[in-house]
Amino acid sequence: MAEYPSLTSAVEPLALGESIVAGAWLGDTPAFALADGNIFLGDAEEGRRVPAHPDAAILVAARDGRRLVTGGDDGRVVAIDANGALETVADENGKWIDALALHEGAIAWSAGRNARARSAKGEVKSIDLPSTCRGLAFFPKGYRLAAAHYNGATLWFPNAGKPEVLSWSGSHLDTTISPDGRFLVTSMQENTLHGWRIADAKHMRMAGYPGKTRSFSWSFDGKWLATSGADACILWPFSGKDGPMGQSPRECGVRTNVPVTRVAFHPGALVVAIGYEDGMALLARVTDGSEILVRRPAQEAKNARISTLAWDAKGARLLFGSESGDAGLLTLPKG
Repeated sequence: MAEYPSLTSAVEPLALGESIVAGAWLGDTPAFALADGNIFLGDAEEGRRVPAHPDAAILVAARDGRRLVTGGDDGRVVAIDANGALETVADENGKWIDALALHEGAIAWSAGRNARARSAKGEVKSIDLPSTCRGLAFFPKGYRLAAAHYNGATLWFPNAGKPEVLSWSGSHLDTTISPDGRFLVTSMQENTLHGWRIADAKHMRMAGYPGKTRSFSWSFDGKWLATSGADACILWPFSGKDGPMGQSPRECGVRTNVPVTRVAFHPGALVVAIGYEDGMALLARVTDGSEILVRRPAQEAKNARISTLAWDAKGARLLFGSESGDAGLLTLPKG
């Protein structure tokens, strides 16, 4: 690793002992959702475990800066805040929670073919989808939800109107919407991405991945979409009216035969955090491709893949976690 400038000395390591499903910053407090149903809050010195899903596994999670919301194989949707206060948002009577999304106090979740949305006022609406939904995303403005499923995606205003279906053959997985609300992108079982321009449902196909894309992140200015699924972080340009169509993607953090598993753009700079299959993590600057090491590859490669990356709101701290249970908190040097 001598070829990389390093920030490893600025990382506080954490050994959580359980596979990490997701991480988040709740204000200044780091939080990790663990596969065994617990939420770990805090750092190595003052951390504590809160049983969000006793005797159950956490499957999915979503965050909004104030809450970490988790869905389990017990059918429950649970929210936790920085103080460790728990709220049971929903109970689907043992049906696995497949997807979650948060936006401005609203929460959406799916269990099988059914998706539900709870408004900030607490009103719950539901919709039946064509098949199981594994990807949900709220639009950045208005109370509107996108749900990915087999053969496309459904756009839904929970409070009004008939749902709109965007069709494309195949199994659609994760879902993301551009910060300006103009584009919807889904990952697919077929190792490709598919997108639509919302205004006219024009298709966008982004192919060439050797593996499945399971991690998305938009740059703060909305001009780049970072993705996992290759042996580099693939950056798609979205500055034009046609999104990435007719333009080539950019690569950063290239490592031969080591897949990228997680990506997370800095909230205020064109810097992306990249996590890999072997447990390594680094920061890459989009403008010139420069790279800084955050975590060295794990000595034991089994289950070492980085499973979560999250910046705090100020972009001063980054957390990471792996399927092996190892995690860390990076504090960027000032100046």
